[in-house]
Amino acid sequence: MTEDEKLPENPETELASRFPTAYTILFGLIILVAALTWIIPAGQYERAMNEEVGREVAVPGTYQTVDPNPQGFVDVLLAPTAGFYDPDSYVANAIDVAMFILFLGGFLGVMNATGAIDTGIRSAMRHLKGHEIWMIPILMTLFALGGTTYGMAEETLAFYAILIPVILAAGYDAVTGVAIILVGAGIGVLGSTINPFATVIAANAAGIPFTDGIVLRFILLIGGLLICIGYVMRYAHRVKADPSRSVVAKQWPAHKKLFLQDDDGEIHSASLTTTQMIALVIFALTFAVMIWGVSSQGWWMARMGSLFFGAAIVIGIIARLGEKKLTGSFVDGARDLLGVALVVGLARGIVVIMEQGMIADTILHSAETSLGGLPELAFINLMFWIEVGMSFFVPSSSGLAVLSMPILAPLADFANVGRDLVVTAYQSANGLVNLINPTFAVVVGGLAIGRVSYDRWLAFIWPLLLILTVFITVIISLGTLL
Repeated sequence: MTEDEKLPENPETELASRFPTAYTILFGLIILVAALTWIIPAGQYERAMNEEVGREVAVPGTYQTVDPNPQGFVDVLLAPTAGFYDPDSYVANAIDVAMFILFLGGFLGVMNATGAIDTGIRSAMRHLKGHEIWMIPILMTLFALGGTTYGMAEETLAFYAILIPVILAAGYDAVTGVAIILVGAGIGVLGSTINPFATVIAANAAGIPFTDGIVLRFILLIGGLLICIGYVMRYAHRVKADPSRSVVAKQWPAHKKLFLQDDDGEIHSASLTTTQMIALVIFALTFAVMIWGVSSQGWWMARMGSLFFGAAIVIGIIARLGEKKLTGSFVDGARDLLGVALVVGLARGIVVIMEQGMIADTILHSAETSLGGLPELAFINLMFWIEVGMSFFVPSSSGLAVLSMPILAPLADFANVGRDLVVTAYQSANGLVNLINPTFAVVVGGLAIGRVSYDRWLAFIWPLLLILTVFITVIISLGTLL
């Protein structure tokens, strides 16, 4: 019996895990946070507009308890909807991210209909034969550059469906593909240098120039990137030599059927037609324009979504797909990523419950109280772990910066610690947690696209998390002593 004959009729069945799905995990977290609003006292800091940050920030010393607003059964059921938009004011939350994902799925569906991606993968593998391993450091470095300069996060969702087939064709597994993107961009954010959504906002909120402490952050970036590249390359090499050592070994046949839809035997004879080459050029230019728009023109999800929508139309016309095949392919592609879009709303719903229950400031006030009077090393390391804990509830780097830095950064003055070290501890903690954070849409979305269950991702990444934690602890401790 051939390998294809052994493939399951429904790949999704083979990909199933006894571990709960992302939807169940996220809805369970919504229930947990709602329960906490009945236990943790409600409280608030006063807010004042900070012109440098561009939004209201908490005022130190103004915390006071307020009337509780515990979240009940109806609030829990509303949370997934509220994750997309406020059902009372209609203010958008994560609806823009969800729409971007659907437009991206439609764009990929049209590209797949041209056959250009599958043929291009075979052609690339033919030229990379024997040197596939070097894709890992090159691509991880590029994603890290995006992370450290402009906080590349949600934008990475566009790359999973493109890169994973290439990685599988090279003989690695889906986890390797997910790691290249998620860990690559994640370590860039962890070691943010000029990232306006993390370092710059946090430094402004802390009342210091964002260049303060930049040398230490470069050390975190370069050292962390080398650690991550070495870890992913070692894993990929081990998996290629012995596929049974993959953390998703049981899902390999199903992954191949989902991501590599054509026979592997055609790889060496594949050649691109002129139309397919033009489609691939437009495909690449679309991503280049997206990166340019986000990094220099202030684009966000709506403009990125419209870019992919327009590019899908252009590619469909050039490939002469016809109106019915073009629209059908677009809808089918959007349908493939519908589950990812739903995950985004669920993840945001957790934050909504916490905000409505008014427990975020109470948690922050407890952290403020815990840090008082500590010696230097104890202060900076406890600061790191406090930010780790808060990152699970506030995964947004800018949101966590605005919430915590105005309150926690001034405490560094009493501990004789530079405020720049507090900023570094915050961003490294947030970056570390967001490699696994189930409340972070980028994590659950990327894993959903890559068809990697959350428990399998944890099985892969937990040793790397330990290594990075030790590395960060050493770096911020040395920064405190020097």
